[in-house]
Amino acid sequence: MRLDKYLKVSRIIKRRTVAKDATNGGIVLVNGKEAKASTKLKVGDILDITFGERSLKVRVTDLKDTTKKEEASNLYEVISE
Repeated sequence: MRLDKYLKVSRIIKRRTVAKDATNGGIVLVNGKEAKASTKLKVGDILDITFGERSLKVRVTDLKDTTKKEEASNLYEVISE
């Protein structure tokens, strides 16, 4: 699954266009490397996302094309905030 779509489906970032801009802007790292929106994710990947001064580190636990709002947090495990 593409990184920008995963960020939207998991509701880490609310809109796919914002997710695409964030990934192309160098705000998101996948397994310690800068990633583009088209980067393919797999279960077990570590995402490090910087929101201003706040940082979020998560592990991908599941990949789904769609999900309900209540189940979105099941797609990742928070490692640190």
